[in-house]
Amino acid sequence: MAVQQSHRTGASKRAVRRPETGPPLSTAAARALAVLRVATGAIFLWAFLDKAFGWGYATSAENSWTSGGSPAGGYLAGVSAGPLETTFHAWAGDVWVDWLYMAGLFGLGASLVAGVGLRVTAVAGSLMMLFLWLSQFPPARHLSDGSPSMSPNPLVDQHVVYAVVMVVLAACSAGRVWGLGGAWARLPIVDRHRWLQ
Repeated sequence: MAVQQSHRTGASKRAVRRPETGPPLSTAAARALAVLRVATGAIFLWAFLDKAFGWGYATSAENSWTSGGSPAGGYLAGVSAGPLETTFHAWAGDVWVDWLYMAGLFGLGASLVAGVGLRVTAVAGSLMMLFLWLSQFPPARHLSDGSPSMSPNPLVDQHVVYAVVMVVLAACSAGRVWGLGGAWARLPIVDRHRWLQ
């Protein structure tokens, strides 16, 4: 009787324990998500590196962060549409904005490439994409100077797509294939606080 009791208790503990992953994915789907994860992370890492060191693509060497340039300053000063236009202009060149922007680019890129902390990345990345979407403000038909905005879509732009990608990657635990997501999930602090996955 005692053996059956402990057997039943063990079974109920297993039933209550949350699974580490969602529904199983096919190998092809898991690999496709891993490729999407790394490619998306590479976009953010590249933006960080080019803005930090001025490799001459989007940022020249003299305007790089390491040369004293403001990574977000020029972009924010050029915002010309949307309800936060004056706010973004006021933030242009502020040190705290540059640090947050660069930390965001690096954090998103590193997390996605490594496949760790994808839930946190999905939330933080979506928030960052919301601010970038607001800076572009695709619903605007005209810029503040009256010229046409030439917005190709009033709602969905690349920032919305990036946010959706990050949410999907987190929901599918996409860091476990070709990433460190499995090892990350086994860390005691991550095991205790599932939102860190």
